[in-house]
Amino acid sequence: MWSWIYPKGHSGGILLGINPSIFDIGFISQGDYHIKFRLRNKNADFQWNLIAIYGAAQDDHKQSFLTEIVQCCQNESLPFLMGGDFNIIGGPNEKNNDRYDDRWPSLFNVVISSLDLREIELSGRKFTWANSLSQPTFERLDRVLVSTEWEFKFPRATIQALPHEITSDHTPLLSFGDRRGASQPIFRFELGWLTRDDFQEVVERSWTSVCEGNTAIDLWQNKIRRLR
Repeated sequence: MWSWIYPKGHSGGILLGINPSIFDIGFISQGDYHIKFRLRNKNADFQWNLIAIYGAAQDDHKQSFLTEIVQCCQNESLPFLMGGDFNIIGGPNEKNNDRYDDRWPSLFNVVISSLDLREIELSGRKFTWANSLSQPTFERLDRVLVSTEWEFKFPRATIQALPHEITSDHTPLLSFGDRRGASQPIFRFELGWLTRDDFQEVVERSWTSVCEGNTAIDLWQNKIRRLR
């Protein structure tokens, strides 16, 4: 099943699809910058929202885009995953040069914080977009944000950058989720552990033992999960 928003000139446009043998779909809603599917995983009876984003490229429309994100998410009662091209970087570290204006990144981070969203860490690439100049600008414009409830359900979800195999100035992103979902309660550090004589030894033994991971961030995440 597919839903789409037509592009406006040379920018915009969203195509979002799901496999109906895996998901039931409750409803579809659209805005100027997003498509939202309300889904139910058939095998787990888990209801959530999938939101595809194409943010405004022009500064004149970025305020409307950020307002639409807030309106789309602020009263949502179900867990959700929101991803796509936000056309806003999160800070100066998400750009390869010093031509940086903090206005939109600052407002973008306020929106993320106010909605209590989590970003799924990207592995395989630092930037997701580049222009075609002889000395190109690289930026991270594409990302996946999730609600805390969605993160709890799929705590092992990751985002992997894929090779460019299509004509696009953006890097394709692939999300990997743990189909089992969360099988353990939320981790909470107990201060009493610090009083144990073997605390440092246990942590050091877990951290230094062999662990698998395709990238540095995968390795770090797997070590943290095992340590928990």
